[in-house]
Amino acid sequence: MLILASASPRRQELLRNAGIPFIVRPADIDETPMSGELPQPCAERLAREKALAVRNRREFHGEDFILGADTIVVIDDLILGKPRDADDAARMLRLLSGRRHSVITAVCLLGSALEVASSETTLVTMSEISDNEIRDYVATGEPMDKAGAYAIQGIASRWIPRIEGDYPNVVGLPIARVYCMLRDRGALP
Repeated sequence: MLILASASPRRQELLRNAGIPFIVRPADIDETPMSGELPQPCAERLAREKALAVRNRREFHGEDFILGADTIVVIDDLILGKPRDADDAARMLRLLSGRRHSVITAVCLLGSALEVASSETTLVTMSEISDNEIRDYVATGEPMDKAGAYAIQGIASRWIPRIEGDYPNVVGLPIARVYCMLRDRGALP
């Protein structure tokens, strides 16, 4: 059985759409980057910590696999996680407006004698967004639980004219990479 260490509806939908069976056991960890931590190692550490948190709760059996994942947005070497509040969301959107940024999603697959980590990076170009558009978008609540304060599959899609790389990665899970990881390790039925 695959255990998803995430309550993210986006990740769940991506797995369901790909026909990958799973159960959800959310991990509750501190997602704050460590001082001086680089983006990719940060995302990989957080994905691993989420998977380990579920395994350490003893909800793991020898034949199970646990998938932890973490998505971050990076601009100017600055890691943008989930906004703390509406002001933080607006700050992030102003940083991203009219610029290209990276979205990194790291995944960690744990089994009884297995630990595999990987990450995917997608480049996203965002159009310029006016202060009024930012205010109205933040008021919808959509940005509040999203890395970088936007959902590419939602309202913010109107400001994304170009991506280079894996679209599901920006939504929250590089599903093709995850499928290969699971298939290659016998984690699929």
